[in-house]
Amino acid sequence: MQGLVAALRGACIGVIVGWSVVTSVMAQDAPGLDPRRERSGPGLVAQAATQSTDSRGGAGKLDALLADDNLEDLDTPKTRFFGFDQVEAAYTYAKPAHWSKLTNRLELGVQGGFSANLKWKLSGRFDYQAIYDLSDFYPSRVRDDHKFDVMFRETYVDWDSGAVDFRVGRQQIVWGEVVGLFFADVVSAKDLRESILPDFDLLRIPQWAARAEYFKNDIHVEGVWIPSPTVDRIGRPGSEFYPFPPAPPAGYDYAVNDENKPRSFSHQNVGLRASILRGGWDVAGFAYRSLDAQATFFREIVTGPRPAFVYTPRHEMITQYGTTASKDLGDFLIKGEAIYTVGRNFNTLSLADGDGVVAQNYLDYILSFEMPLDNDARINAQFYQRRFSHHDANIIPRKVESGATLFWSGKWGKFEPQILAIHSLNRSDYLIRPKLVWNFARDWRAVFGADVFGGGTYGLFGQYDQKDRVYTELRKSF
Repeated sequence: MQGLVAALRGACIGVIVGWSVVTSVMAQDAPGLDPRRERSGPGLVAQAATQSTDSRGGAGKLDALLADDNLEDLDTPKTRFFGFDQVEAAYTYAKPAHWSKLTNRLELGVQGGFSANLKWKLSGRFDYQAIYDLSDFYPSRVRDDHKFDVMFRETYVDWDSGAVDFRVGRQQIVWGEVVGLFFADVVSAKDLRESILPDFDLLRIPQWAARAEYFKNDIHVEGVWIPSPTVDRIGRPGSEFYPFPPAPPAGYDYAVNDENKPRSFSHQNVGLRASILRGGWDVAGFAYRSLDAQATFFREIVTGPRPAFVYTPRHEMITQYGTTASKDLGDFLIKGEAIYTVGRNFNTLSLADGDGVVAQNYLDYILSFEMPLDNDARINAQFYQRRFSHHDANIIPRKVESGATLFWSGKWGKFEPQILAIHSLNRSDYLIRPKLVWNFARDWRAVFGADVFGGGTYGLFGQYDQKDRVYTELRKSF
């Protein structure tokens, strides 16, 4: 109980400090700022079912609309401030039970323009994880990695040259969107230190990139160059959701080195995407050559007095080809995404393989169906599958891996109950996420929920079988 009181005291201090900063900044801004003007990606996991990536809202055109809801005086863009302050707490009740999160997130941003064709945006976020000051449950290197985060969020310059829009800087580039999972969204790096549990607007990490977009009637062509890629954040061994590699056989010790991250400008990502709207169908295709944002654990087997498996997380180049399609059929919405990946490495259980990884080519696809219900409720169902071209029998995934998701949300006044279930059809591997959102006042939101994992040791969710938790969030947007 003393730990809880101290944790809540730390959160309150963080909120007070954050709110003091916010108040001093916002006092300079015009009143009535709508937080929807912030363009930070598709939003919440639970909202993903009804929000679609706007492939026709160019870097300049879309922000011009978002920057002024009334479309007034677009030739002289106004400087606007935006942001949020959010407190998050989580308690892991599976053994060993412990407080696993007490966080204050403060995000501040400002956007404006020099003219109607030249605009800019600057935003950043500060995270303080108070749980690492109030608990010694985690190793010191985990505390050092997680305790404080200061990062740029979307920070860029937009130039609308007429036929082509240019955006240069740190930005969110979202090429696909389905409920609760990532498929065609191949450009975004992700903060996976809490697996895929955070809201997607928090989980996605913007890339430092140059992007050009061309518009002609219902055709949209987009080119992306990322000179110094950002990769997924997986944290340090010992953290709550660290993706540990396969355990060694009996008689071997086990060690994980620090992640081998790419040096700046040593690798570069390039991509091209084109979309068209015909007969109500929004269809797109893309090709993307990139440094794999996912880390693969390369293995070294040490023989000697104390034989050991030593793993090093590394990133290698891959190529991906994909397509997305969606259509609103009135009573329901259908979506589909398919991505063929060439050259991604997977861990092998074979001791004969020198580095413990094998390159594989495979197809991922997902089909999504959503239907509105009475009283502003909705239901979404998805089927997804991964099919390997030349499957190596020694890797953990099977030649064909299938799964399904089911999402429901309703609305009762200021309350929005939701539940998301993701389940493997090959094995007993699942994630169930009930959640209640309470919009109790303008620009205020409270969330209460639970994350329940199940399955085998090597499952996507089963590996976190002892990480079941309950959580709450409180956010003030401005």
